[in-house]
Amino acid sequence: MRKMIRQPTHPGKILKEDYLVPLSITIKDMAEILGISRKTLSKIINERGSITPDMALRLSRAFDTSPSFWLNLQKNFHLWIAEQTSNEWQKVKPIPKHILHPNSTLISE
Repeated sequence: MRKMIRQPTHPGKILKEDYLVPLSITIKDMAEILGISRKTLSKIINERGSITPDMALRLSRAFDTSPSFWLNLQKNFHLWIAEQTSNEWQKVKPIPKHILHPNSTLISE
């Protein structure tokens, strides 16, 4: 697994800095456009809430992006946080490759 050195940007910050501010859209107006509460959007923008699949669909429709864009931002953020805050996952012993892929043959050259 490739280790990320810096914390990925939270999607709420991207939403605010790359969309709301340049387009001069208020949280209240954006919440109305998305059909959600101002409180829900505010939590995301203030990095206390997460992008759900439903929210990713709403944002992708509003901003002509893909839902995957928003979900990948959230996934990368969550994975980085988990990697930094827990060591339990490192205690898992990898299953040997010959057990995982019993029918694969190595090609020797």
